[in-house]
Amino acid sequence: MFNLFLLVCLFFLTLSILAALYRVIKGPSTPDRVMALDNIGVNIIAGVACLSILMRTHAFFDIILLIGILSFVGTIAFARFIERGVVIERKRIH
Repeated sequence: MFNLFLLVCLFFLTLSILAALYRVIKGPSTPDRVMALDNIGVNIIAGVACLSILMRTHAFFDIILLIGILSFVGTIAFARFIERGVVIERKRIH
């Protein structure tokens, strides 16, 4: 019964990822696209966690941590790009 519940959760997470992917492609503004990408990252983390429970293994915990870090760094980079127009500021030497 619990395995069926996890499979249903994975199905709805997949639907949520597809809906967020639609928002990334057709988003009305750049901040909406950034939020949709962050949402995709969180849903992937939840999906890998459900898969880890379903397979009864701890091997995916490092992958969950890595996806979380990459999602966070990507969100910060996009936010800086929206705010300043560049991700990394370089000082010019005259």
